[in-house]
Amino acid sequence: MANEWATFGADLHLELRGPRLRAGLMDALREAVRSGRLEAGTRLPSSRSLAADLGMARNTVADAYAELVAEGWLTARQGSGTRVARRAEPRPPARPSPASSPALALPRSTTPAHNLKSGTPDLASFPRAEWLKAYRRALTAAPNEAFGYGDPRGRIELRTVLAEYLARARGVHARPERIVVCAGFAHGLTLMGQVLRSRGVTDVAIESYGLDLHADLLTRTGLGTPVLAFDERGTRVEELSDGAGAGPGPVGAVLMTAAHQFPLGGALPPDRRAAVVDWARASGGLVLEDDYDGEFRYDRQPVGALQGLDPERVVYLGTASKSLAPGLRLAWMVLPESLVGEVVAAKSGANLVPGAPDQLAFAEFLGSGAYDRHVRAMRLRYRRRRDQLVAAVSAHSPETRIGGIAAGLHAVLTLPPGTEQDVLRAAAWNGLAVQGVNQFRRPGVPATLDGLVVGYATPPDSGWQGALRSLCRVLPQGVS
Repeated sequence: MANEWATFGADLHLELRGPRLRAGLMDALREAVRSGRLEAGTRLPSSRSLAADLGMARNTVADAYAELVAEGWLTARQGSGTRVARRAEPRPPARPSPASSPALALPRSTTPAHNLKSGTPDLASFPRAEWLKAYRRALTAAPNEAFGYGDPRGRIELRTVLAEYLARARGVHARPERIVVCAGFAHGLTLMGQVLRSRGVTDVAIESYGLDLHADLLTRTGLGTPVLAFDERGTRVEELSDGAGAGPGPVGAVLMTAAHQFPLGGALPPDRRAAVVDWARASGGLVLEDDYDGEFRYDRQPVGALQGLDPERVVYLGTASKSLAPGLRLAWMVLPESLVGEVVAAKSGANLVPGAPDQLAFAEFLGSGAYDRHVRAMRLRYRRRRDQLVAAVSAHSPETRIGGIAAGLHAVLTLPPGTEQDVLRAAAWNGLAVQGVNQFRRPGVPATLDGLVVGYATPPDSGWQGALRSLCRVLPQGVS
């Protein structure tokens, strides 16, 4: 059998060497696992089929499997077959921990064991049964024309119930004819960038901290993105009147997360809310309001949408990505009357909208009250997680300050100056995915804060306590 090749499955080859069949098979399997050709979790063929492929006795293969299971290379379970075991990678060289903890001594995994990144809800909690019911009801009642190209603004059924819901839950002044359904927030922001650029706007001001993706989307449409300063009360909107973004043309709009600033948390104070609307009225500018998680608040009364102060000067952008799931690609804009035609024209060139069945299902889900019930249930779930996060961090690292927790799906943990990168490295060695505050700091903004942005909505229930323990292991202790 020396130098013979056997193939089973997709792209899997074993080279058997030497006269001893069982030893040769075991060596070949070890090498395939060690080299990565057989990945962890890969199911191996049965001993009968592999024996037939290799031309050897079934008992020889079964014995080789059994020995490799005993050595830890393979696992075998009734009904699941024989699989490649999940084995830790070699331990990296020991490094001193910034938190004076044994965190870095743990084996490092290339795939994080726990994910505390912000921006994603608990996907395991998607209301599958209720959504399926809504889908069935919506498809049963759908007119035949719903499966055509349709109105570029989106299905009228969805725009009608959205107008009612946004008025009730977020204080938005909306009519169905002013709502445009988009394939995600990024799609809506891109459309607005195109329309603003066609109007002669050269700059859209943005906040000091936020997602690079949003600034990049505006830049790709040809717009500049001057940055507004930030202080302990939030975004300094008075800089709009002071001429922020002076260049070839005036600042024509500002993109803001007024109800819950991302990622630092906190709502824009009332005087600054009024000031930014006053600026828009006086200058003819627009406020682009990103209301990304407005449904989730815990220790305060809901902060209404900025759009309610002046529907003709504020473009409201909402999404179901945090309340339901980003994979639905469901978002919407509530537009000033003067913008509707231009946005629809820009959208008609590439009519990217969620499919009509999904829109109709969401309309049914929203109109039946199932959406409200789901949001209330998730609000309680996320509040419990937030409380557990606060308790765990306070007990383990009492010097770590926790902010931005009155609303939303993430918290900000303030770290001692100069320690953010060390803590992030410690988190990576511990198999914990988490983001630093400065990842969201705009270029040119002074680095005045070190901290972590901890998304407590992301882990499934089964992984939540493990994620908390991993986080606490890397936090500083005993900081004076």
